[in-house]
Amino acid sequence: MMLGKSATLLIHCLSSVVPLKSAMASLLSLSLSSTPTQAKSLPRLLSTSFKGNAIAISHSLQPLKTSTNTPSLVVRAWVKRDQAAVTVADGLERLRLDNLRPQVGSRKKGKRKGRGTAAGQGNSCGFGMRGQKSRSGPGVRRGFEGGQMPLYRRIPKLRGIAGGMHAGLPKYVAVNLKDIADAGFKDGDEISLESLKAIGMINPSGRERKLPLKILGDGELKAKLHIKAKAFSSSAKEKLEAAGCTLTELPGRKKWIKSSVVKNIARAESYFALQKETEPNKSEDSA
Repeated sequence: MMLGKSATLLIHCLSSVVPLKSAMASLLSLSLSSTPTQAKSLPRLLSTSFKGNAIAISHSLQPLKTSTNTPSLVVRAWVKRDQAAVTVADGLERLRLDNLRPQVGSRKKGKRKGRGTAAGQGNSCGFGMRGQKSRSGPGVRRGFEGGQMPLYRRIPKLRGIAGGMHAGLPKYVAVNLKDIADAGFKDGDEISLESLKAIGMINPSGRERKLPLKILGDGELKAKLHIKAKAFSSSAKEKLEAAGCTLTELPGRKKWIKSSVVKNIARAESYFALQKETEPNKSEDSA
């Protein structure tokens, strides 16, 4: 009975060792069922000229479905990509997911305050030995200079800009008389902001597109024209009237006023109108 159990155990061990031996033999000989081309491919991969971690061979024993049902070795090889393939023409490294990193020098370690002299700031961590700035707490407010007159109170007091924020900006699109004369207008032609834009004499852009036209008196004009503008300079008006031109001053945009203010202005105008009517009567009565 004991001999039978020992024989059974020996047979079981031999049955488990035989496939292992056959697997090792197939690993060394690349199996008898493999073709000569497959046997020649492994030395070529192993003898590659790439230096470093060039070849990672993952071998796994997978039984091939053959007519004899004999297990064979399947060798899979992954060769690391060539460095020429990961570089661009100018020698820089190509951007990939495996080499993403911050720019050199863009990340710096912060100062570790209060971590001893080995942190690099000395015993006092760069705060000094005495004074309000070396103590714990919020410190001093911005602009505080220890009680003396601070800078923001020593400089002159600017109450505002003379004339308002729009002081110095142009209020008109100016055109001189010599520009109108050079344009070749004939007698009876009409000059306005739209006509000058149409012939390309002026091309206002940005803020100047909403500005009105003003005629300046630089130059001479002999043609008798009909000129429409928001304003005329005194010299331009004299020269145009002497040349026989007709001038039309266009009204400006009305400033928006609240309805209550409009009523008060109307009441004030009516009040002062009555005052002017009653003044002659008072003077006659006193006489």
